[in-house]
Amino acid sequence: MRFIINSQLFLKHLSALNGVITNNNTVPIVSCFHMQLDGNVLTIKATDLETTLVTTIELENAKVEGIDTIAVPAKLMIDMLKSMDDIPLNFAVDANNFGIEISSGEGKYRLAGLNAETFPTMPDMSDTVQTTLPASVLVNAINKTSFAASTDEMRQQMSGIYCELSPENITFVATDAHKLVRYRRNDIHAGEAASFILPRKPVSLVKNILGSNREDCDVSVEYNNTNVVFSFDNFRIICRLVEGKYPNYEAAIPKDNPNKLTIDRNTFINTLKRVSLFANQSTHQVRLAINERDMKISAEDLEFSNDAHESIPCSYDGEPMEIGFNAKFLSEMLTNLDTEQVLMELSHPSRAGILFPINDDDQANNEDILMLVMPVMLAN
Repeated sequence: MRFIINSQLFLKHLSALNGVITNNNTVPIVSCFHMQLDGNVLTIKATDLETTLVTTIELENAKVEGIDTIAVPAKLMIDMLKSMDDIPLNFAVDANNFGIEISSGEGKYRLAGLNAETFPTMPDMSDTVQTTLPASVLVNAINKTSFAASTDEMRQQMSGIYCELSPENITFVATDAHKLVRYRRNDIHAGEAASFILPRKPVSLVKNILGSNREDCDVSVEYNNTNVVFSFDNFRIICRLVEGKYPNYEAAIPKDNPNKLTIDRNTFINTLKRVSLFANQSTHQVRLAINERDMKISAEDLEFSNDAHESIPCSYDGEPMEIGFNAKFLSEMLTNLDTEQVLMELSHPSRAGILFPINDDDQANNEDILMLVMPVMLAN
């Protein structure tokens, strides 16, 4: 097995794959990249047994001699490539002892590979259903929802992003029981209805690899009852779906919210940042006192005798109200919206507040974003 490859191209692909590998894995082979040469196409895989990432590179100078597969230690290979200039590398594998020799100019490096036959096999992808999403839609859905997913390992179903596909629209949901985000696109349709929970790690990989330079491509989404595959350009991400039933998120969204607050988003964010500095640092509690002309935001920390008050203009249609929120959660939601104005619907100080972006463009007809944040009990 011999091939010549550009060092920076090699590093770019391996760095993407390295996001799958966990440092504390007890199975040595899973700390390696699996490489297979077929003609002039080099296929590289990495896995943590739950998620597998595959990429392909077309080479100009390659030859299979003896063996066509090898498992390469990931950390050593990445560290070596990071210290190299943009140069061609000669890669050769000894079929007898799985030794790997890499040469470049005056440099020559030897490392021990492993027999690739023990590398975990790909998951079964039979009886699948396939749909296609624009990369920009998928990245936007992940960005808008992933921050709201639970980080509690004891609540696996809520640790990922819930996907609902239907002939009418597609919906992505994330919640940790304190905050909830529902992102829906009415201009994207699936051939048949389906729903599944995507784990946090592969979702992050999809977002990072797509990035800004691939947002004009399409992403094929292929799924069955246990796994899902995202395919785009020369990458494939295969992951095991989260088992279990997702909570009935629609039941958590208050339907009758007569009090409506319209406010400048950036002003709201900056005021929250200032005032919350004076809040209790374990609860991050702020008080919103809302009337038709303005909203007073206040916080206090009795332990350190700190308090802050600030008033900002708003448009409010409803009964005057005082309601408490966790400033950290509220700021996260406002930061993940991108319109100048936001609408907040309220019903009672003990019920959730709902945030909507106020769009003035055509995208508003196709993009439906709802963000819900639970209130906190206010002391009298």
